[in-house]
Amino acid sequence: LITLYRKKMGSSIKGEEIAELINRNPGTVRNQMQALRALGLVEGVPGPKGGYKPTSKAYELLSITKPEESVTVPVVVNDVVMEDLSVEEIDLPSISHPEICQARVRLIGDIKKIVPGDRVTFGPTPVNELIISGKVVGRDDTANTLIIDIEKITALPKDTVGEHMSSPIIAINADAKVIEGAKLLAEKQIYCAPVKKNGSFVGIFTLDHVAKAVAEGKLDAKVEEVMRPKIVLVEKDTKIREAIRLMRDENVRILVVTDKGEPVGVITDQKILTRLAPQQ
Repeated sequence: LITLYRKKMGSSIKGEEIAELINRNPGTVRNQMQALRALGLVEGVPGPKGGYKPTSKAYELLSITKPEESVTVPVVVNDVVMEDLSVEEIDLPSISHPEICQARVRLIGDIKKIVPGDRVTFGPTPVNELIISGKVVGRDDTANTLIIDIEKITALPKDTVGEHMSSPIIAINADAKVIEGAKLLAEKQIYCAPVKKNGSFVGIFTLDHVAKAVAEGKLDAKVEEVMRPKIVLVEKDTKIREAIRLMRDENVRILVVTDKGEPVGVITDQKILTRLAPQQ
């Protein structure tokens, strides 16, 4: 009932719809609904558009978050987003096992189309952006739960880019020669740096540009001639996870961090990876 109720965005569910989903006789479903109504778990809605609705007590009994309090936690099966599914609970029962790493994932929605061998990804979750990926090895239709062999778990930090940016900004003059820019990168032991012209940032200069300039004999060319003419700005209160997405979408490895539009630092993919690495 809750699966269909969520799918129909709060509309009443007829007994025939439940019967079709669970492959039972409509009369059997109606009898069960009467028992559930007596227990205060189901509310009957009269009229031609009537049917059944789950009560708050039903959500509490099943440990399911009420629709008005929950958000959809994405489920991806074989690279396809399942719009009618959402993660309700993730249990890690084999934490201490030396060879097995499995999860039991309870879902809201019809899981019967998911079979062992399917590749699945759950998340990100709303608070800690937890993402779990793996392969389905079992399915419990009674508990609406999938059992998966975990292949990867990721939790993106809540930190902001302002907490981890490098400041002050090490910039290269657009009119400087490539060889001068290369010396600056080597001296500061950095992979890349923003390029500045007339007080504004106009591009990014990287070690890749240095290598290409060496191959083409352009070490005396201006940095402006070999740089990538693209700058991506991000406010300092932006979450690290959003910065990662921005780098991916814009295909860049460095972001210029701003404070109310004024550049105050930079953050690179290397700095973020260092932040993500576990401390030993």
